Amino acid sequence: MARPDSDSPTLFELPDRPDFSIEARAIAGGQMPVAGMDEAGRGPLAGPVVAAAVVLDPDRIPEGLDDSKRLTAATREELFAAISSTALAMSVASVCSTAIDATDIRLASLEAMRRALAGLCIAPKLALADGRDVPPGLCCDGRAVVKGDRISVSIAAASILAKVTRDRMMCMRGGLDPRYGFENHMGYATEAHRDAIASFGPVQRLHRMSFAPLRPAIDATQNENAPREVPARREFSLTATA
Repeated sequence: MARPDSDSPTLFELPDRPDFSIEARAIAGGQMPVAGMDEAGRGPLAGPVVAAAVVLDPDRIPEGLDDSKRLTAATREELFAAISSTALAMSVASVCSTAIDATDIRLASLEAMRRALAGLCIAPKLALADGRDVPPGLCCDGRAVVKGDRISVSIAAASILAKVTRDRMMCMRGGLDPRYGFENHMGYATEAHRDAIASFGPVQRLHRMSFAPLRPAIDATQNENAPREVPARREFSLTATA
């Protein structure tokens, strides 16, 4: 997939807080509504990748929007409520760990963003995507914005919606199976999480078996079950181990 040109500033030009300037320019050019898109959960060993899309009301932008990673959990929850009560439209979608393993995390993240945008009750004219890639198959024009959650309030809002939603999902999973402590690490590769995997094994359809350190285990299993060549003196045949 070709990566489009981006309007993003360099790292050293990042503003202190995101603003509405990219959206305002797009609206002045006739592209309204403008949606922001972002994802949460690219790095964890377990759980889905979750994406959100949001169309903010230009006259009711919540104060304090920022990259979700720079906010405390309590602040994210407060802003989640503020976004939910003021946004013109919002949507959240996810791609499960099984689908992540079947493709890769980059493609899964882009697909989650595409699904989130498709779920909006308002059809946007432009979608701003955090990162270097525009998800394929969007219902409108798309623009990639590197470090977008530090630049655009629409992308920052989407990052908060995605992060809070995913954290809630992982906390619910932690309540169902307390052995792994998902409510504490949200599936990331903390020492406690890795120790739990070593003690209890990975959870099928929840842990991402294509991710290290889980990948060596599945490779070993596949190698054990792979057809093996029999020595020549026993004829030219293949046999599989039980």
